[in-house]
Amino acid sequence: MKRGTCCGTSRKSRDFSLAREPRSLLCFPASPPFPPAAVAQFSAHKEMRKIPSNGNLKMTKVAYPLGLLVSLFIYVAYIKWHWASATQAFFSITEVATGARRGQQARTALGTAARGHEVFYGIMFDAGSTGTRVHVFQFTRQPRGTPTLTHETFKALKPGLSAYADDVEKSTPGIQELLDVAKQDIPFDFWKATPLVLKATAGLRLLPGEKAQKLLEKVKEVFKASPFLVGDDCVSIMNGTDEGVSAWITINFLTGSLETPGRSSVGMLDLGGGSTQITFLPRVEGTLHTSPPGHLTSLQMFNRTYKLYSYSYLGLGLMSARLAILGGVEGTPAADGKELVSPCLSPSFKGEWEHAEITYRISGQKAAVNLHELCASRVSEILRNQVHRVAEVKDVDFYAFSYYYDLAANVGLIDAEKGGSLIVGDFEIAAKYVCRTVETQPQSSPFLCMDLTYVSLLLREFGFPGNKVLKLTRKIDNVETSWALGAAFHYIDSLNSRKSRAS
Repeated sequence: MKRGTCCGTSRKSRDFSLAREPRSLLCFPASPPFPPAAVAQFSAHKEMRKIPSNGNLKMTKVAYPLGLLVSLFIYVAYIKWHWASATQAFFSITEVATGARRGQQARTALGTAARGHEVFYGIMFDAGSTGTRVHVFQFTRQPRGTPTLTHETFKALKPGLSAYADDVEKSTPGIQELLDVAKQDIPFDFWKATPLVLKATAGLRLLPGEKAQKLLEKVKEVFKASPFLVGDDCVSIMNGTDEGVSAWITINFLTGSLETPGRSSVGMLDLGGGSTQITFLPRVEGTLHTSPPGHLTSLQMFNRTYKLYSYSYLGLGLMSARLAILGGVEGTPAADGKELVSPCLSPSFKGEWEHAEITYRISGQKAAVNLHELCASRVSEILRNQVHRVAEVKDVDFYAFSYYYDLAANVGLIDAEKGGSLIVGDFEIAAKYVCRTVETQPQSSPFLCMDLTYVSLLLREFGFPGNKVLKLTRKIDNVETSWALGAAFHYIDSLNSRKSRAS
């Protein structure tokens, strides 16, 4: 290797390599130029050699080696100085680089503390009567902040779990397929910490207790074999109040009402096939004091206690209400195949209707003069003394879901895709129009006059005035407004609370 080079690099690249590779110091340093003093000595020596003199010869012989020694001393001193400077420069550069990295790490750590967030997941299985659906939720949370939903993955399979009541083993492939969706969506490192839960609704509620229990045990067995966090309460059948509360959590979570204590929350109205729910957070003491037993429930979330008004009216869902208005009995076929007659159907209508796996023969009432008036009278009989009226609902903002949404979209009161707002009285106006024109204008359903009349009177029974505004939507920020999100969110919050108490 040529002296004065460093592994074939220039000085500039050599200096840079010092910061990266200490081994660069093993390269030969370049020979420095002689110092001025040494040059002077050599010049003097040269001059003396040009003027030979006997008198000065002895002096010359002494000065020559002396100058050489001085020059050598200066050269060695320079080399030591250069080496020390280079070494010091290396350690300085290394220290600066290390300090910079530490500073960057410190800034990153501080940035994480300031801007950082915790990421966590939750898996909720919704086992309904018509299908089983998996919701995979991804949340983020700032330190001491309220979690935010950042992503949702959804998949549904048919039929519902209740279809496997007589052969529970056949339910396994479907459950496993939905679990695979969660595995693909959730990073491996999060699996053990991600809670996995299934909650069943109407389908399993209607099954005999023993059959429902066997299905739940099979699901639990499959869950236990998964890599996710599975507790003893991982599978259960929800009651109506749980559905209402979970839906309330969902809507208030998505609207941001849970983030700020003291901010007004919104109420929730849900109209299903077999039951209907109403849930809101009372602000008036009179509501708390006058509510019937079972209409108030406590909810613990974010270290706060919410005293909610929540009740589920079994049998007042739209499909069950249809049967009652027709004069039928839930779960019982009409005696001797008798035809069920209703003033809420077109007088000329005759047909069949299936409900809860029972087929009924139905027809309209002959010589019906004012269809809406007769229908409203019949519906009022069904609702009489069935619903607790709450005066405070007129002052609470409410969202309405399920059949409320479907009916409003069906008659053009809201956009079928985007939803919208309406007033309670709009349902009555639509009911009167449909009932009046049922004979002359084809309808999407023979039950439209009946359904609209029922919904308009149900809302009045709850205590909503005709000018009360309701918001109808299926999604908020592109997230489904189902009970599943609220149930998953509440479950995760409960787990965290238990961990905090244990520690």
